[in-house]
Amino acid sequence: MRRHPLRTTLALLGAGTLLLTACGTDDTATGSDAEAGGSVTVTDSHGDVEVPVEPERVVALDNTTFGTLSRMGVDLVAAPKPIMGEIWPEYTDDDSILSAGAHFEPDIEAVIEADPDLIIGGYRFSEMYDDLKDIQPTTIETTARPGEDHVAELQRQTSILGEIFAQEDLADEINAELEEAVAAATEAYNGEDTVMGLLTSGGEISYAAPGDGRSVGVAFPTLGLVPALEQEGDDDTHGDDISLEAIAQADPDWLIVLDIDGAFQEEGYVPAADLITEAEALQNVTAVTEDQIVVLDPTFYLDEGIGAYTGLYEDIASAFSGA
Repeated sequence: MRRHPLRTTLALLGAGTLLLTACGTDDTATGSDAEAGGSVTVTDSHGDVEVPVEPERVVALDNTTFGTLSRMGVDLVAAPKPIMGEIWPEYTDDDSILSAGAHFEPDIEAVIEADPDLIIGGYRFSEMYDDLKDIQPTTIETTARPGEDHVAELQRQTSILGEIFAQEDLADEINAELEEAVAAATEAYNGEDTVMGLLTSGGEISYAAPGDGRSVGVAFPTLGLVPALEQEGDDDTHGDDISLEAIAQADPDWLIVLDIDGAFQEEGYVPAADLITEAEALQNVTAVTEDQIVVLDPTFYLDEGIGAYTGLYEDIASAFSGA
């Protein structure tokens, strides 16, 4: 039977790690740290997991947690630096923090070398869950689960991190900020204007389905937005193909747009607002003529955590209120 190459690597590197540990001290992550700081049982996306409180060696791979971990002052020993941009320099600029690569090219050896007490996996690294558990059984995934209320899921993640890092009060504060932003956006919406979600990347405009479309899609059920187009999506990651004529025919009063390339702005980059407002077929669309286009913060695509969504709903509330 052909062995999975990553499993083989884990077996070999894991054996080396065990040998080094046996030859050194017996100060293991699941031993001394748990005894010194105690432990807490949290319910992640897979079930109950006992986690040391305030673990000293944390590997975080789920980008939706970085903003919260940063606010909580959590130190990391490894993170996927290639996909973090310049949002969290305390992590990306610190050479003592190992780079775990990107989800499409992970550096599993770096994760092992980091010798973590806790691995926070999930989202872009969700397919590696079993491999991460092989490295450190205390691996959790707290990403928002499909089919569940999105706001509640973001708050669940924050509360879990608050428990683990003894930051319950700050977790409550972060959760309250999201609730306030959602309430403000809901109150500012007139309940009648039609809305369409779009994604832009590589000079192309894609459709974000209400409820499913990446990032902007969840705003529809959260705020009770009226979709300008009742069409289900097939790709909730990078959006679905849609013609400019279809957008024009739907004639949305508002557009909410995720500019995927905005976080990178590489050569040839065209901002989402320019792609939309300069498209000849969209010149008579209400959202364009009334300047009712909400473009997410350019860092949103790299973040997608609770803080990013709080900012999104604050921006929507401001736009709706000013209309």
